[in-house]
Amino acid sequence: MQIYRTDQFPLPLPDGHRFPAEKYALLAHAVEAIAAAHMATAPAATPAELALAHDAGYIHAMFDGSIAPAVMREIGLPWSAALIERSARSTGATIAAARSALLHGHGINLAGGTHHANRQQGSGFCVFNDVAVAIRVLQQEGRIRRAAVIDLDVHQGNGTAAIFAGDASVFTLSLHGAKNFPFRRSPSTLDVELADDCGDAAYLAALTPALAQLAANFAPDIVFYLAGADPYRGDRLGRLQLSMDGLQARDAQVLALCEARQWPLAVMMAGGYAVPISDTVAIHLNTVRAVLACHHGHR
Repeated sequence: MQIYRTDQFPLPLPDGHRFPAEKYALLAHAVEAIAAAHMATAPAATPAELALAHDAGYIHAMFDGSIAPAVMREIGLPWSAALIERSARSTGATIAAARSALLHGHGINLAGGTHHANRQQGSGFCVFNDVAVAIRVLQQEGRIRRAAVIDLDVHQGNGTAAIFAGDASVFTLSLHGAKNFPFRRSPSTLDVELADDCGDAAYLAALTPALAQLAANFAPDIVFYLAGADPYRGDRLGRLQLSMDGLQARDAQVLALCEARQWPLAVMMAGGYAVPISDTVAIHLNTVRAVLACHHGHR
């Protein structure tokens, strides 16, 4: 099983920017301490791979820097060659994690989960949609026919939903805050909306039947799990009230379903904006630990 890191590829941001780019290096160093043998450097997704899920003109403009300023404003990150390299690596990490899952049962990207990017352009700190690209790459190669996306970031996975709208080969499940970003949404196969201040019990009570509905109606060849840290009660952008224990119980439900069904599982970290940032890192590290324990317990 492989765990892919992107932190060696800088994400240059101006001082005071609200995107917590430093979380990736902190997480990678924490994971290195417990699972160094599993860690690998993220490969870069190629423009041809990106074009399986994104408009070729958008990709070209991103790579050569001719992208419209309005698009970069919607993404919320300043354009740089380093940003495009980092975004291609983050997408490549999800492709590689998915390959690891198909071979070994599990794979992890210590970044990824960039679910607001749609076919035409990025949005909400997301340049390319890593999960959509990975699904299309694996489908094109004939490695999979059907994929499920379990998106438990606190924000609705609108870009992923839009890319796979009307595609019966992909089941998109998003459990998210009802009143949070994005404010223009695309319907997932199954959307579950949560009230502000939703706590552990209500969240898990909503997740259980959602996972059951997925399992009853779909048989994926692989599952992509966006394990966002942002439903946490200390998250600046989350608006929910989950504890760290509640987030671990959430992860356990997803892992148990995939284990019971023998579904290969690729895990992305997705969002996390807690203060202190060490809380976000701890939540993501708990997810990695849970996947490692599941993997080592069932090899």
